[in-house]
Amino acid sequence: MENLTIFTPTYNRGYLIQRCYESLCRQSNKNFVWLIVDDGSTDNTEQIINSFIKEKKIKIIYSKQKNSGKQVAHNTGVLMCTTKIFVCVDSDDYLSDNAVQLIYDTWDKIESDRKLAGIIALKGNNFSEVVGTEMPKNIERSSIFNLYEKHKFKGDAMLVFKTDILKKHLFPVFEGEKFITEAVVYDQISQKYEMKLLNKVLYFCEYLDDGYSKNIQSIHKKNPKGYMYFLEQRIENARDLKSKYKAVSYYIAGCLEIKSISAYINCNFGFLKFISLPKGLIIYIKPIIKNKLVKYNIIKF
Repeated sequence: MENLTIFTPTYNRGYLIQRCYESLCRQSNKNFVWLIVDDGSTDNTEQIINSFIKEKKIKIIYSKQKNSGKQVAHNTGVLMCTTKIFVCVDSDDYLSDNAVQLIYDTWDKIESDRKLAGIIALKGNNFSEVVGTEMPKNIERSSIFNLYEKHKFKGDAMLVFKTDILKKHLFPVFEGEKFITEAVVYDQISQKYEMKLLNKVLYFCEYLDDGYSKNIQSIHKKNPKGYMYFLEQRIENARDLKSKYKAVSYYIAGCLEIKSISAYINCNFGFLKFISLPKGLIIYIKPIIKNKLVKYNIIKF
């Protein structure tokens, strides 16, 4: 019986998902389920997945839903999952040939540790280069939040979770919105659990022009409720004055980003509301300047 679910949310990625499929077929350990939740694709994704299923090379479960956004697809996948381990692999990404085996090897060491929610491994690009930094030296475990904020890890990472923990931390869903940052859930998990750090590249990705990473500001504007929910949660979770100052600064930048000055005027953060304003303005302006420089080919994205 499989203990690992590889979950792929997809939307109109029929032209890309072949590479992900082929990487799963190459796995040295095929003891996994590929669970695909199609977020209402209007291209040929369904036909392509059905052709994969007919090949019977790996176990595939396919479910199609009304277009509702990645966070709803993720919730659906988590609730459908019947295995102990859950990892999300986007449809335009792929795994190293030994990724499943390395997940199992690490899982055997952490399964019984109730303080660990899962495993964090490295991501690489198509040139096998690490995306961001390597894991901090001499540290075997950390919460996701502390990995970035305290240990200064940079870049995306592959996150492998104990399914029972994810089932307790589903994404909040806001009417009329189809996106919320994954950090909402990761921050909640970080309040209670740490992750085992694996300093190996198991996951390869590239950032598409129509992907989330390159369009994040536009996405925030279209999904303001979810974005502000995340920023407010960051403030609530801040454990010291320095962290709260930083969180309020990002909240102010968020108010400007979604053009909701009233949210800033009505917020109740005491003196931090005022002393965080300059930093909030800087946080807001920096990506605008960067995007202009990229647009005119002065710097690369």
